[in-house]
Amino acid sequence: MKRLLACVAGVGTLGMSAAHAAQPVEWGTYLQPAASPIMADIHSFGSFTFWIIVPVTLLVLVLLVAVIVKFNAKANPVPSRTSHNTMIEVIWTVAPVLILLMLAVPSFRLLYEEQTIPPADVTIKAIGNKWYWSYEYPDAEAVSFDSTLIEDADITDPVNQPRMLAVDYPIVVPAGKVVRVQVTASDVIHAFAMPSMGVKIDAIPGRLNETWFRADTPGVYYGQCSELCGLRHAYMPIQLNVVTEDQYAQWLAAAAEDMDAATQLLASFRTDATKVAAR
Repeated sequence: MKRLLACVAGVGTLGMSAAHAAQPVEWGTYLQPAASPIMADIHSFGSFTFWIIVPVTLLVLVLLVAVIVKFNAKANPVPSRTSHNTMIEVIWTVAPVLILLMLAVPSFRLLYEEQTIPPADVTIKAIGNKWYWSYEYPDAEAVSFDSTLIEDADITDPVNQPRMLAVDYPIVVPAGKVVRVQVTASDVIHAFAMPSMGVKIDAIPGRLNETWFRADTPGVYYGQCSELCGLRHAYMPIQLNVVTEDQYAQWLAAAAEDMDAATQLLASFRTDATKVAAR
């Protein structure tokens, strides 16, 4: 699977627990915790395939060892002249077909869920540039902004501004709402990827691709460009802030006037949530 070996996640922000703030960690070896229904289904599919892969791998290992031990030149100085066994040929033809059918049913179901976009509550247009992301909110004509990496020298809060992931102006969406993401690029091929949401889609110049997610839990989630798009490919992260519906309405109104003020408003949401959590 494309998303295998993605790293698991990290520090608490917006007053949420660590499970609600997804970012890569050192030596992470599995998928990020699911923050959307699609990602939860990807987790389930990954577990399902794992328990098919393990017995198949063990069976092949046992057969390989048996062949090495029983049919080497020392054990069989006179090799067998057998060239055909109908039963074995039927088994090694039918068994893989049955395994593939077992994988195909949940796989096609998952692909259908990913590709079928429900009626959207929020639409975001993501534009890949060399080397940053630009965002537009088509339903709010005045809201559009560039989102760039916060450089190491500009990090003032290492906990809430993780290195190589935090941006100056993040995407903001309301929790529990269907978000449609329209993805394109202005120059070269990029890829919009949010592992905790189960989203990864190419951003191609002259083409508009679409995907969707629904984040059920407020928090901060991180993604990155997943296409080798040039010199600063590793320096165009994606930061997604999921807030309550009321907070989203406040942010949207502020963003239409001044992005700096809107960003400060996000910080106040985080501060307020931290105070509530500390009581």
